[in-house]
Amino acid sequence: MLAMPRTSEAFCGFYVNGAGGDMFANATQVVLMRAGTKTVLSMQNAYQGPPSDFALVIPVPVVLQEENVKTLPKEVFAKVDAMGAPRLVEYWEQDPCAPPRYEMEKMASAMPVDEMAAPEAEESGHGVKIEAQFTVGEYQIVILSARDSTGLDTWLREQRYKIPAGAEPLLRPYVEGGSKFFVAKVDPKKVRFENGQAVLSPLRFHYDSDEFMLPIRLGLANSGGVQDLIVNILAPGQRYEVANYSNVTIPTNLDVKDEVRKRFGEFYAALFDRTVEKNPRTVITEYAWDASTCDPCPGPTLDGDDFATLGADVAGVDGWGLVLTRLHARYGKSEAPNDLVFRAAPPIAGGRENWVSEGKLEERSTAAGTNNFQGRYAIRHPWTGAVTCANPVRGQWGGPPAGQEQALATGPVAATNSAMAPRGKIALPDLVARDVPEIGVQAGVPIAPPSSKGARGCGCATSGGAAAGSALLGLGLALVLRRRRRRA
Repeated sequence: MLAMPRTSEAFCGFYVNGAGGDMFANATQVVLMRAGTKTVLSMQNAYQGPPSDFALVIPVPVVLQEENVKTLPKEVFAKVDAMGAPRLVEYWEQDPCAPPRYEMEKMASAMPVDEMAAPEAEESGHGVKIEAQFTVGEYQIVILSARDSTGLDTWLREQRYKIPAGAEPLLRPYVEGGSKFFVAKVDPKKVRFENGQAVLSPLRFHYDSDEFMLPIRLGLANSGGVQDLIVNILAPGQRYEVANYSNVTIPTNLDVKDEVRKRFGEFYAALFDRTVEKNPRTVITEYAWDASTCDPCPGPTLDGDDFATLGADVAGVDGWGLVLTRLHARYGKSEAPNDLVFRAAPPIAGGRENWVSEGKLEERSTAAGTNNFQGRYAIRHPWTGAVTCANPVRGQWGGPPAGQEQALATGPVAATNSAMAPRGKIALPDLVARDVPEIGVQAGVPIAPPSSKGARGCGCATSGGAAAGSALLGLGLALVLRRRRRRA
């Protein structure tokens, strides 16, 4: 596995390690629940490195206490990921001579495809003060404040944490902005390792902040190349987008070749990369839908227990009427991106089996009264049987012909973990059944290679291949919200 260049989903701080050696973090999931000024931040970390002490450094806007922090079951993150991930479905054209059916019947009949007590604050040297200290699960947590970033950098190193080179300039804006620092040290004796990768309990913490933002620059400290960041936001009746980058929606409702059923992750990675190439410095919206429903559903929907787990219990919401927004950015270390600032956005729809005119499926996203947008891709099988009537009606799509149902899988393919999919091994025009003009793709026509001044998205070139290097990228892991500096 380590011999292949690959990319990973990113996080926004950095791991610190007590024993040195290369560290790698991948497959991180982030869920933010936002209600009023309350933010609940949940994160699942995957760590790959030496089986020794390591810790997580996370800037936070306030001093957190033990009641603000808890561990979570990891299963809820898999449900969130599957809910918002792009999906692949399969349809068969129905008998053109059969009585027409309502659109809802067609949608319902379509079968998707497989695939410790806190001490008093005490300055400990170098302008670093221990504000709180407690244990949650396998995490030994210390909340720090610092007078300057050089002192914090030095203190961490003196505590035998080998933090990434070049961390001090990245720490500086957070220290100057008044952030505290959440250091979650892990006892490796309490952690289960699988194939050299630590399986850490997900963490959740909450706080109040007028700003709704996600600093991502700190995560560049131990990045080896291109990073993927996927942010899931749950909010009552509201989707979100970024305010300081361009926003586009992923091309959706594309008919694709049968080959995609076995290579959906690769197909989607190529589609995403092409979208970023054509829309530089952009954050992609992949999903905006009621969090308790989906169509098609690649797995169980989120329920009341899931909403409580992710923060409804402290956010002051009952858990129902929440909208799940999935935002996806790709960026690199060479050009540090700005922190992400979120803003409320109007509802959109798209990616449904909704025929807007005779023989034409809805394309792209459109303004709507309710959020119903998803990335959805379809394999379609035209009718090949006899046509025995004078006025056949073509383009009626539904389930498979009688007798074939049991031979088919029962769950849709969701493009989860697409950041880890191989890149540069497929040609996108060869896998789409029709043109995708919004990203300059013509079915069957090769895409011209980018010029030397190629497009850059969120601070990095994103077309085609994987990140350079012969090992998994060392990505930072932390989700942070920086406290707004008060005006005089």
